[in-house]
This record gives sequence, structure tokens and C-alpha cells, in this order.
Amino acid sequence: MSDLDPRPAFRDPGLPREKRIADLLSRLTLDEKIGLLHQYHRPVERLGMGPFKTGTEALHGLAWLGEATVFPQVVALGATWNPELVERVGAAVADEVLAFNHDDPVKVGRNVWAPTVNPLRDPRWGRNEEGYSEDAWMTGLMGGAYARGLKGDDGTTWKTAPTVKHFLAYGNEADRCTTSSNMPPRVLREYEFAAHRPALASGDAVAVMLSYNLVNGRPAHVTPLVNTELRTWTTEEVFIVSDAYAPNNLAQLQGYFEDLPTAYAAAVKAGLDSFTQDDDRPGEVLAHIETALERGLLDETDIDTAARRNLFVRFGLGEFDPEDAYAHIGREVVNSPEHQALAREAAAQSITLLKNDGILPLKAPKKIAVVGPLADTQMQDWYSGTLPYAVTAREALAERAEVTYCEGVDRIRLRHKTGNITAGADGAELTLTDTQGVDAQFDLFDWGGWSYTFRSVRTGKYVDGREDGTVGADSVGPHEFDVHETFTMVEVEGGKVAVQQIHKSEGAESGRWFAIESGRVILSDDRSQAAEFDFDFVSKGREQAAALAAEADVAVVVVGDHPLVNGRETEDRTDLNMPSAQAWLLGTVLAANPNTILVMSSSYPFAANWAAKHVPAMVWSGHGGQEWGNALAAVLYGERDPEGRLPQTWYTDAAELPALLDYDIVASDATYLYYLGQPLYPFGHGLSYADFTYANLAVDREQVRPGEELTVRVDVTNNADRPGVEVVQLYSHQCGSRVKQPLRQLRAFDKVRLAAGETRTVEFTVDVDDFAHWDNVTGRTIVEKSRQRLMVGRSSANIVLSASVRVDGEVVGPRDLSQPLRATANDAYAGVLWRDENRTAGDVIAAEEAGGWIMLGDCDFGPDYTTVTARVAGQSSQLVLRVDDPLDGDVLAKIDTPTTGGVYDYEDVTVDLGPVEGVKDLYVTFESGPVRLASLGFAAGGES
Repeated sequence: MSDLDPRPAFRDPGLPREKRIADLLSRLTLDEKIGLLHQYHRPVERLGMGPFKTGTEALHGLAWLGEATVFPQVVALGATWNPELVERVGAAVADEVLAFNHDDPVKVGRNVWAPTVNPLRDPRWGRNEEGYSEDAWMTGLMGGAYARGLKGDDGTTWKTAPTVKHFLAYGNEADRCTTSSNMPPRVLREYEFAAHRPALASGDAVAVMLSYNLVNGRPAHVTPLVNTELRTWTTEEVFIVSDAYAPNNLAQLQGYFEDLPTAYAAAVKAGLDSFTQDDDRPGEVLAHIETALERGLLDETDIDTAARRNLFVRFGLGEFDPEDAYAHIGREVVNSPEHQALAREAAAQSITLLKNDGILPLKAPKKIAVVGPLADTQMQDWYSGTLPYAVTAREALAERAEVTYCEGVDRIRLRHKTGNITAGADGAELTLTDTQGVDAQFDLFDWGGWSYTFRSVRTGKYVDGREDGTVGADSVGPHEFDVHETFTMVEVEGGKVAVQQIHKSEGAESGRWFAIESGRVILSDDRSQAAEFDFDFVSKGREQAAALAAEADVAVVVVGDHPLVNGRETEDRTDLNMPSAQAWLLGTVLAANPNTILVMSSSYPFAANWAAKHVPAMVWSGHGGQEWGNALAAVLYGERDPEGRLPQTWYTDAAELPALLDYDIVASDATYLYYLGQPLYPFGHGLSYADFTYANLAVDREQVRPGEELTVRVDVTNNADRPGVEVVQLYSHQCGSRVKQPLRQLRAFDKVRLAAGETRTVEFTVDVDDFAHWDNVTGRTIVEKSRQRLMVGRSSANIVLSASVRVDGEVVGPRDLSQPLRATANDAYAGVLWRDENRTAGDVIAAEEAGGWIMLGDCDFGPDYTTVTARVAGQSSQLVLRVDDPLDGDVLAKIDTPTTGGVYDYEDVTVDLGPVEGVKDLYVTFESGPVRLASLGFAAGGES
């Protein structure tokens, strides 16, 4: 074998990919293989290997590289309830990635970081816009569809290499690099794995990005679940990449390892193949890997494994083939008419009609007042592409009627005792002057959470608090990852206000204050230096909007969020409220004109309770991309039926939600699956302009077994005199179980388009195995013997018809105490945490203080059990074993645990077991802490 072979095996497309990869790998030196383990691969010129970069952002369009088609946000794509459409969007994005890659293959790689498949467990999560649904199955379905479009596999070569993110249990931004997500076994498998698995199992995604957080006390970047679970979902290789700058957290922010070589070695052994660290400067990363090799923490086989998976992606993309299978795709596809039409279709299908008292569709109004801060703009989130154009609500409606318009925001002055804050013509700095005119006037935008932006009337640009402490009015507004344009106002004595910058970025939050220095506005860290201002209104936006509304036939109020303010990457929301100024605007306009339509364009749900009660019509969509205005107008005028359905629950208050860090949706009654309350709008909700009836629900089987399928049929009729779109939804509920079951769970859906008067039979096929749940007693997934109620309806809360089927599944017997009981396999708990058994594998239960308990149900205490052995670590404590109740049950044993060498140093403590017989619920109460419990073992008399 020679590097000078005229056609080495790795360049022969006729050979199996595995052989080609093995051939190339065998030709690489150790140093060259190490060079593949960073985001920016080192070229190997002697073999003709050029540079390669992982990670092109393509969440809902090609991002950060210049103008490209901007499709609706992911949460809006989820609202389409149309996986085929989502696949088409993915295919369009893949073509645009290829076009940019052909222009600059070094800068634009074809390993794309999309889709996001974290389920939307909590609507306060700052990255809510990036997920498809709160339902894990639907998230997996939609994410798989998008990945399928992105991959575009022609049978030989992929268009792009999709990367699902973020593994695992990631759903909070506050302290995201240091918080740990509690993952009981059921939630891990039924909710988290269920969302991540489909795109990998189907082969539509080929890579996975790990998440910033810890899971059960162990950083996700060293989770053993990559190798023990994730890689078992497919027979193909899975390429694992880190999130940006996450590897160094292992030894720094997280402090989990003593130094970076140790941390990097652990990450590679846990399955990490590519380090996204230090941008395009791989030197330090590769040096840490080399140090790990020198110390014996890694060996060359570990490097080979990671390098092979990097090469797997490059070969899949056809890099070493003699011809580019997609060479014909050029810049003409970028923002092509076909992609524009697809963007418009996706936006139209995402628009969701929440309420309609008959005002919609519009009946040819002559004059429309279009008002609100989002009425004539189109927002971009951090992962949006650069808009080539944007059709706003105002522009689209103006093509159909006379439109009057205002933003409806307040215009203010901030008056200091020495003058008004003033912007010069170039906005370079803010000063204090005596002027009252436009130079000293600012439009105030309220984005909720006490977060505001100020736009200078003089410059038309936004106030920006710069890192050097200067303040100007020359920014286009929040647009960078580090936002410097948001402020809050704090009331001080005498009715005055102090202005504080809200500057949130990764791991840091700035709260510098407006201060005055030599007539200039600057930022000061010293609260005592904060300047005090009188807040003067020049005009009130809601009054101007009301005046326009009063003269119009219809008012359309367009409000929502700014995707980079109050709910964004690095920042969760603290409540679900609409911004106060927007709510006041809506109320004032409605008072002026009862024919008012509320349009919300937002990355997340609002607790729009007042609006739901008083406004005649409410419409929601995520930020809809470049064609959103056209799509909205088509829906408002009835040219399109509203097709969107909510991909997540809209709650009435954040008080209805568990703590943001409570990931156990089962125990906390979270998401539509377990929520016991009355939502503002339920999961799956959305209205049509047509009227549908359901009839003749039929299930083809009365009795089924695991491994079989059943078919559900229902007739759906459009009773209206116009065509309409209905999303027929099938849910199930298990009636009777030894464990808590979802109140309802989405099993299938079908978006049907029916002509006026048309009836269609909708058919669903359900795998009986999909009724399975994780069983802590047996430690596996089971289909339980039960009766399943099958429910068809318009939403999770609007069930029209139901039927049932008997499932001849498994009957779980009592726990066998002849085998050790893992503490993490408990059926209920309080006041305890899931933590890492050691740094490489296993989970245990940890109690940080007294009072916590776990329950292991249905323990079969035969007459011969006389001792119990607890495997424990931590500080001296006491465990009390009771039956039937954690506080008042009969005490079986008290186990005094010793102080061990550390939280990973376990000792076995054996004590006598009190008299007990029969099947009992066993409670273990932690009388003090901190202590970790790995397992309990029971022995009969005479056993050691």
C-alpha cells in the first residue's frame, strides 16, 4: 500500500464505504488522526485531504452566511402538523447549503447542526422557538422529517449530514452549564429518548450534538448513554459533536475533572468524536488530547474510533468520490421562486386560529387599522438566516384594503436635572442638552420581563450600551448573540427612574447603569453613580392606535416577542405574560373598535387570558420568515383556511407550571400528558373556518397482543359551504396500570382537506408496542395487560369520539427481593436527587438533607428475609426502612451509614430486618444527609 497509489482504495466509490474508511484511516499517522478530532479538521495534503469544517447552522434556513431563504421558526413548523411539508423545507435548506458550499467549501461545511429535538417541556425555556412540540413522539416525527429532507440521500451520497441536538435533557438556559437535570428512568426513556431516537433509528440523521447541562449530576458531554443507548438505535455509525465551548466546561465551570487532558480523555471514551472549542484555533484542544495520550488516559485505538466516525461523515458526503453528485446545484436555488413559494406555504400552514367569534374571515373591509410593534417588521431569531426580503402584515394587508398604521409604542424623553438625553445625527453618543425636539425623543418598546429597547427618533437606530462603557444610538437593534440594546427602568425616590442595561451572554449578566460624565451618558457598574431621570411622555402609542382604529372598519393588532429579548438562548422567561404595553395597546384599541383582531407572532405561548375573554378573534404563529405577511393576509381574508394547531399547551399562568428545573414530567404533572388543570388553549388546538363532524369511529380489533397492529377508522365530514382543513388527532389512555399513566397521549394525526359537504374516512394504524412504558420492576419496556381507550378529536382537550381495545399484555408481578434493588428504580420519591454513581457509569439516589424518601412498590417479602444491606456513600447518616408509609409505616430497619472516602466511595452496611411478610410498598427515608444510596440487598437467614 502506498500513498502514491494511482487510485487508492479510499477513492474507489465502487467499494463499500466501510472498506474505504478503513483504507484511509490506515494511511493516516497518529498526529493526522488527532487532527480530525476538532471542529476544523487539519488538512492532510499528502493524501489530498483538504480542510473540513463541522457545523453549519440550518435550523430553519441557512444561517449566518448571508441572504438565504428564511422559513418559519421551528415551533411554527411544528404548528403545521405536516411532516411532509417539514421534509420539503429541509430539502430546500439542504440545496441552499450545497449552493453556498460550492462557492466556499472551506467556510460552509455540509455537516449541518439541525434539527433540534429537545421536547418543549416548559414554555418558559429561552430556546422554545427551536423545538417542534411538547410531545416527544411528535418532536421525533417532525425532527426526523426535517433531517430526512436535509440528508437528501440519493442512495449513495448525502446532500448534508444532519445533526440532532441537544443530547440530553436540556430545557433551561439559566446556569445551563452547571445545572443538572433529574432523569428518572421512565422520563429518560419515554420522553427524552422518544424525541431523540426516531431521526437516528431511521437513518435520517447521522450525528448528534451533546448538551451543555449535566444529567443526574454527570455532564452530558461524558454521559455513558451515548454508548450504552444512543448508538444502539441504529446499525450505522453515529458522529458525536460537542456544543460550542462545552468541552472546557468539564474541568472549568463544571469542575468535574481535575484538568482538561483528563476531561478530554473521558469525553472521547464516552463517545465524543469532535471538539467544538476555540473556534478555528484547534491547537490547544489537540494538545490536550496529545497530553492525554502521553499520560495513558487514551490510546491510539480510542483516537482511531473517533477519527473513523469523522471520516464516516466525510465519506457519506462524497468528499472522496471522483465526481460531485450535486455539482449541478448552484446559487440559483438560493431564495429561488420555488423556495419563496415554499416559505409562504409553510408560513400559511403554521398560522393558528385560537378564537373566532365570527369576525374572520374578513368580509372585504374598506379600511383596516394595522397597529402594533410587529405590524410592519419581521423578526429574526439567533438561528435565522439573513432575510432577503420581508413581507410584513402591514404590506400584505395594504394590497387588499386601505391601511392606516402605527407601531403603537410610546414616545418618551428622559429628563435629567442638567438636560434631556439626546442623540446626535450619527448616534455616536448620547449627551445631555436642552432640546425638546426629535433629538431628545425615543420610541420605547416593551418586550416583557421588564425588558425595553429605546429607538432614537433622530437616528432611527437603537440605543446601545457598549462594552467600553459608552452609550450611543446607532444600533440596528438586538441582533448579536451578546445583546447590548436592552434596558430596564428602576423607580427611585421622587417618582424618578434609573436606567439599567440588561446584558446577558453566556455565563454572565451585566447590570451597568446610565450615569452622567461631563455631559455624556455612560455606563457605570456603581449603583450609587446611577443618574436619575424624569420620564416624560411625548405621545402615547396606544392613544394614537386607538384613534386610527376608531376610523377603521377593522383593527388588526400585531404583537409578540423580540426573539433576542426576554426569552432567548442564555435567558429563560420568568412568566408567561404578554408585555404590559402590548396588553394596554390591545385593550385601548378594542375599546375604540370592537372589530379587533389580535395577531400574535411569537417564539412561545403567552398567558393571554384577558384577550381570550374579550377579543373577537385571536391568531398565533411563530415568527414566520420572509413570506409571513402574505400568509397572514391570505388566512385573515379566508383565501386559506387556518391550518395551524398548537404544538404545545398554552397555560393561564406560570403558577400552573412546575419549577423550570423539574424535568420529571410524570411526578410534576407536566405537559398535556399529565396536566390536570384547565389550560387557556390545549395542545393540538386550532380552529378552521369550516365546521367538521365526526362519526362511525371503529377499531378493527377488540383484543390485541404485543407485536400486532390495530386500525382505527373515523368518518370526518365538512358541513360548511366552503372547503376546510381539519387535523384529526388520535390519542390513547391506558385504563388501569401499576404506575401512573398519561391522561392522554398522541398516537397519530392526519391533516385532511375537505371540500364543502365532503365526507372522508380517516384511517390510523397503531402498533400495539407503542403502548409500552418503562417498568422499574423488570428494568425494561413492557406492554402491560390493560384496556386502552382510543380517542379521536380536534385537540387533546376536545375529544369527540372514543372506543376501547383490550391488550393482552404483561402482568408485572411483585419485586423479587432475591436480586438487589436499585434505588433509582423507585416508583415514587420526594426530596431526593438522581446523581452519578461514579464518573463513568451508573446513577444513584442522593439526599442532601433530612426528610427525603423513595418508594419501591410491591416488594415480595418472603418469610425468610432477615437482613438488608445498603450500598451507600457520603457522610454519616441514617436510613429508615418502613412499609406502607414514609413517615408512619412500620419500621423494618434503621441503617446507620458511615462517612466514606467520598461520594464515589461506596460501602455495604448490613443490619437485621424486622418482621415483615407479604407484598408491601417499601419506603426508604433519609433521616439526614448528604448521603447516596445505590442499592438495597435482602438476604435470608443463614446467607452471608
